[in-house]
Amino acid sequence: MQEFGKKNPSVNLADLGINVGIAHWNASPEELVNKTLELGQGVLNDTGALCVDTGKFTGRSPKDKFTVKDAITQDSVDWGDVNIPMSPETFDKLYTKVCAYFDGKEVWVRDSYACADPAYRLNILVVNDAPWGSLFCNNLFLRPTTDEIATQKHDWLILQAPSFLADPATDGTRQGNFTIVNFTRKIILIGGSAYTGEMKKGIFGVLNFILPHNHNVLSMHCSANEGKDGDVALFFGLSGTGKTTLSADPERALIGDDEHGWADKSVFNFEGGCYAKCIDLSAEKEPQIFAAIKPGALLENTRFIAGTNTVDYSDASVTENTRAAYPIDFISNAKEPSYGGTPQNIFFLTCDAFGILPPISKLTKAQAMYHFISGYTAKVAGTEVGVTEPQTTFSACFGRVFLPLHPARYAELLGKKLEADPHIHVWLINTGWSGGAYGTGSRMKLAYTRSMITAAMTGQLDKVEYTAHPTFGIMMPNEVPNVPSVILSPRGTWADKEAYDKKANELAQLFVKNFAKYADQANDEIKSAAPVVMVSA
Repeated sequence: MQEFGKKNPSVNLADLGINVGIAHWNASPEELVNKTLELGQGVLNDTGALCVDTGKFTGRSPKDKFTVKDAITQDSVDWGDVNIPMSPETFDKLYTKVCAYFDGKEVWVRDSYACADPAYRLNILVVNDAPWGSLFCNNLFLRPTTDEIATQKHDWLILQAPSFLADPATDGTRQGNFTIVNFTRKIILIGGSAYTGEMKKGIFGVLNFILPHNHNVLSMHCSANEGKDGDVALFFGLSGTGKTTLSADPERALIGDDEHGWADKSVFNFEGGCYAKCIDLSAEKEPQIFAAIKPGALLENTRFIAGTNTVDYSDASVTENTRAAYPIDFISNAKEPSYGGTPQNIFFLTCDAFGILPPISKLTKAQAMYHFISGYTAKVAGTEVGVTEPQTTFSACFGRVFLPLHPARYAELLGKKLEADPHIHVWLINTGWSGGAYGTGSRMKLAYTRSMITAAMTGQLDKVEYTAHPTFGIMMPNEVPNVPSVILSPRGTWADKEAYDKKANELAQLFVKNFAKYADQANDEIKSAAPVVMVSA
């Protein structure tokens, strides 16, 4: 157990160039909540959760995230719009300025770590200038025991200074806010933004470099759960595909909801908590998340029903990206510790608003790598400002913005793991439309999707017959228990079959166009799984 308030004797902030006035070490959640209330930086809702505003930034700012380009990273990082370089000299100067900003200030210091599998543990020291920032880190990162704190030497430092603004003219940034990762000095430097997700995703990016590059461990943006017999399932999917909903199963233990590693003998959570979207949250739709909003939880950018301190989860007046941060043990069926064996089933979730992809299909190893590197879903009208009709979205490995290495590296590592264990099944699940595109067809029923996933995980689809999709080549089961067979082949659900064929060809062309930017570093096996594009006469 961790005894709150204990200082790590091996850490001297002055040795890091940080000379503060008062440092609160490993404060308890109660202390952090009370201090936040005392400073007027937050209020409690009617369930006892702390509600705060993150200010100007209510989400990550990917164009303001930099990676120091040096001997470690220059030949390995996939430089470009996602990974923007900064020189070591520019970083050093800005780090010195941020440290000077902390002179004489009151700060909150926390010992944490990432990676639940002890073989890959990454010790983290976090310095925040707001108590609720430290509460977030307590909730999201793994929490060392008192004995561990007594001897823990940190591998990485996160220095978060939301009130410090850079000068782009002299500091090498795009604007006042920034997140900078330095793999040589092992520092994540954050300024100008109070959005707590920058800390969480900063460490995720670090692990996305270290684990595949140094340990042959596949880092993944996915949720994971485990059945009563120890079978592990992974769920990949972009926003709106149902990743959180479908992985939350009262009959299965939750390993984690967002970030995991796949080693030779384990799937392990990177984190010690959940950072759940809570727009339109309700007890009916997401009972586990709803029940986790209690003392110790942190709510970001939510609003109350007028005249009450009851959260109006439908209120998006500040942002659609309202969030709840809480320790994973706030979920009743969370597994402790947060790791299990290697996966038996992998689900790629897509919300296909064009109604082309089957509701469930089985992928070969090559197809799994291809669809992994594609990371496809579609946005529908109303999900974002300016979206008036379905729009394709591709995010490599279902998390392109978090990948320091070229996406093909992760896809090929997935392929090696699938080759090492041919008993792993990979499924593509379409939670989107059937019988036509958005506006014509209908959304796939959640009950059907759950039945398909259950059938896959319980082996009921191992002996059924399959039919290949004519365009994408993926194998569609001809029958699934508790699911009408008529919906299993999407072409058959369209009244106008020629319209389906045309739209399927258009979607295939979009896949091919998207893949082109990765083709130069993808192997022939991945390329072989591309959909068949029909050329007009």
